[in-house]
Amino acid sequence: QVRLVESGGGLVQPGGSLRLSCAASGGTFSNYHMGWFRQAPGKEREFVVVISSGDLTYYADSVKGRFTISGDNAENTVYLQMNSLKPEDTAVYYCAAQRNKYFRYLNYRTENAYDYWGQGTQVTVSS
Repeated sequence: QVRLVESGGGLVQPGGSLRLSCAASGGTFSNYHMGWFRQAPGKEREFVVVISSGDLTYYADSVKGRFTISGDNAENTVYLQMNSLKPEDTAVYYCAAQRNKYFRYLNYRTENAYDYWGQGTQVTVSS
C-alpha cells in the first residue's frame, strides 16, 4: 500500500549539485526508516544512506561529506542533497522504506531489509 516516487535526477557536471526527492504515500512517514540506494550499469545495487524514524543517519564511505539526507514529515518526503558530484556517482537512485523493525536490528546496508521501493531516478555526472 505504501508508494514511493523519486524525482530530481538529471545530468550534472562533475563538481555540481543535485537534490533528489522521494515522496511517500499510503503510510505514516514518521514511522518509517528511509534509505537511498543506487545502481550503476553492470553493478550491484549499493547502499548510499539511511535515516531512521528517530533521525539517526548513516552514510556509505563513498558519499560521506558530500551527500546529506533529510526528511520533511509534514510533506511525507525524504531528500538527498548531493554535492561535489563525481562521475562515479552516476547511477539510478532508489529510495526505500522499512517500518517493522527497530532500527538497531535493521541491516540497513542490505537491500532486502527494506519493504518498499520507488521506481528510481537517473543521475548522470558527466562533462
